[in-house]
Amino acid sequence: MADQRVAVVVEDDADIRDLISVVLGSSGFEVVVAPTGTAGIEAVREHRPAIITLDLSLPDIDGFEVARQVRQFSDAYIIMLTARAEELDTLLGLESGADDYLTKPFRPRELRARVTAMLRRPRSGQPATSGPDVRLENPAAAAPVPVPEAAPVSAPAAPVPGYSSPVPAPAEAGAPEGILEHNGLTINRRSRRATIGGATVDLTRTEFDLLDALMEGGRVVRSKAELARRVKVDSYDGGAYGSAVNVRTIDVHMANLRRKLGEDPELPRWIKTVGGVGYCLAPKRG
Repeated sequence: MADQRVAVVVEDDADIRDLISVVLGSSGFEVVVAPTGTAGIEAVREHRPAIITLDLSLPDIDGFEVARQVRQFSDAYIIMLTARAEELDTLLGLESGADDYLTKPFRPRELRARVTAMLRRPRSGQPATSGPDVRLENPAAAAPVPVPEAAPVSAPAAPVPGYSSPVPAPAEAGAPEGILEHNGLTINRRSRRATIGGATVDLTRTEFDLLDALMEGGRVVRSKAELARRVKVDSYDGGAYGSAVNVRTIDVHMANLRRKLGEDPELPRWIKTVGGVGYCLAPKRG
C-alpha cells in the first residue's frame, strides 16, 4: 500500500471504528483498523500510514501511551478521538505526540477537513501535498482550499511596551535560499531539518513550524494566536483556528521545543517569551 494512501484507525468501539473507516475510505485512503492499542502500534509499524486516528480509552493501553510509542518510529499525523473534553487531556495528548484532538461525537465533515488541512502541511523531508482526494459532501468544496499567504502571518506585530519597533531578520546575509540561521541554530525549510552546530535536532512537525515562524520573523513578536493559526489552519471553518486545540497549547509545544533545543528560558539563546503576548527570537549574539 502506498505511503500517502494509508490510514490506521485505532478504536475499540466497533460502530465508531466503522464510521471512521467509511469517512477515510471515501476520502481515498486504504484503511487499516485496530481494536487495541498494541494492535494499533503494530499496524502503524507494518503499514506506515499517513494518518492515524487514535481513541484515548482503549482496553489494553491508553491512547497517550500508544502515541508515545508510535512517535518513536513514525511521523504519521495523529488525531486523537475521545469523549473526554477536559483541557488537561488535550494538552497531554499533544504532549504525547498527537497533532490534533477531536471530541466525540464529531462531525464526519470536520474529520475530513482536519485530515485535508494536515496533509497540506509538508511532512518531514517532503514537499507539501494535498494528500488523497478528500471529497467533501459539497462538491463545490472539493477544490483545494488555498493555503493562507505568508504576508498576513509575517506582517510586523504592533509594538510591545518595552520593545523597539521589531525589524525582521529572517536569515543571515548570503545564506542559501530556504536556510535560516540564528545564534548557531539553523533550519532548512526544504528538508524541514533543524541543526545546532551540525547536530540534528529531532522536532515534530508542529515544533518545526513554530521554530520556522519565529526565525522567519526575527525580532517580530508573534502572538500565541498568530502562532496557533500558523501551525493549525482548519479549512472547515474558513481558516479559523478551531476551539478543540486552543492557543494555550502553544505553550506546551513551545516548552517541548525549548527542551529539545536545550534552551534556558531564563537566559534564552533562541526563543524569548514576551509576557502576556507571545514569543520572538532572542537578540543576536556576537
